[in-house]
Amino acid sequence: MSDQGIKSRPTYAPLAPDPSGRHHLLVVEATEVPAEALAEGISPSAFEVWTVARRSAVPSVPAMEEAPGSVATFRSVTHLFSALEERLARETMGLRLYAAGAEPFLWDVWGRAQKAGLSRQETAFAEAGPKARRIYCVHCRTVSEGVTTSIFTCPGCGASLFVRDHFSRRLAAFMAVQVDAEVPGEVPEAEELYA
Repeated sequence: MSDQGIKSRPTYAPLAPDPSGRHHLLVVEATEVPAEALAEGISPSAFEVWTVARRSAVPSVPAMEEAPGSVATFRSVTHLFSALEERLARETMGLRLYAAGAEPFLWDVWGRAQKAGLSRQETAFAEAGPKARRIYCVHCRTVSEGVTTSIFTCPGCGASLFVRDHFSRRLAAFMAVQVDAEVPGEVPEAEELYA
């Protein structure tokens, strides 16, 4: 069961520094920049890079050089987002913000960038890593993380949901609708699509 052709589905491209920017900050959900996230011939040294170590053996406040080629490592995504919000609050014109990671991470970065006043032209995203989706149940408004199948049982209302390709940038999630609304109990076999 597929729902192709929906135009809201985000598309991503490999990252390259925007020549009109004066400073280039790349935030990465992983410990290092995934090679597939960068355009051909582009090195991570073209950016100031922030990565996530997912361990406590990093300084609570990383040294921030704010220069191309510098790397700051954060304990967790939450730690990185906290620093990003502070950075964006004091940043001036000319910053270009790039992100590489799983789709939910990218749109969490976009939410923070938008809140700080960055436009879509000042940001770029490259999807790398797991394809699991963040979904939004249109019936009870429950948001679920890490969904990899076409049919999913909502933990909020218990409905059997069809995970659509329709993506809401406002909610940073894919929409999911009750699959057996017309014929209760008639639920198709779930397919593993987003592993």
